[in-house]
Amino acid sequence: MKGGISGVLTTRDLIRYDRQLLIIGKAGQKKLKRASVAIVGIGGLGSPVAFYLAGAGVGRLILIDPERPELSNLNRQIMHWEGDFSLPKAQSAAEKLRKFNSDIIIEPKSVKITKENVSEILGEVDVVVDGLDNYETRYLINEYCVENGKPFVHAAVRGLVGQATTILPKKSPCLRCIIPEPPKPERKFPILGATAGTLGCIEAMETIKVITGFGRPLIGRLLIVDLEDMTFNLIEVKKRPDCPVCGGPHS
Repeated sequence: MKGGISGVLTTRDLIRYDRQLLIIGKAGQKKLKRASVAIVGIGGLGSPVAFYLAGAGVGRLILIDPERPELSNLNRQIMHWEGDFSLPKAQSAAEKLRKFNSDIIIEPKSVKITKENVSEILGEVDVVVDGLDNYETRYLINEYCVENGKPFVHAAVRGLVGQATTILPKKSPCLRCIIPEPPKPERKFPILGATAGTLGCIEAMETIKVITGFGRPLIGRLLIVDLEDMTFNLIEVKKRPDCPVCGGPHS
């Protein structure tokens, strides 16, 4: 892992992470401590992702979001509170996470990812996590991650339904394979906060598994969650030979 800080575990680390050390061991915790993760979008999905990756001891978190929180965000964007409306979301989240875990590096970036800056922003990270609400930027990041061999953890939500998958370049279908065309955009889509919370927690778990090598991530599988019926369905997904991003002889 390119990572942010030394992978040496301190006495403080051994105390703080003692419960998860029983699962991933010291070797897994060292991998988390050395890892660098970018969370793109610090809203309904990105909030729980950031909290749980900070709680797990990921050494460096890059928080990317160009917007400021609004009152209508607070039903789901739990990283932001009523006093934060004057702050960029990346800064609002960074201030809380630094108090939550002072032993890790938190880097807020109040920018929108574009073709021109994506390499600069994501070039030094090990894993990219999707906390977005639009497919234009998702497709841009997907293409960058495929071209540069970076794992991309994806989730999307609407209402009480969500989906999640983990894209591992050259080993799994990419986002364009799974979703060739974006859903029709909505000016305002319905969302219950706990839906975003559930899928964000799944993304955090996927990220931890990718970094540590523990467990089986959602590689080549799309998880569909319907919280109204409380059903979780797995769909096997395959690479499309005609995919413009990862299909063909160049993949």
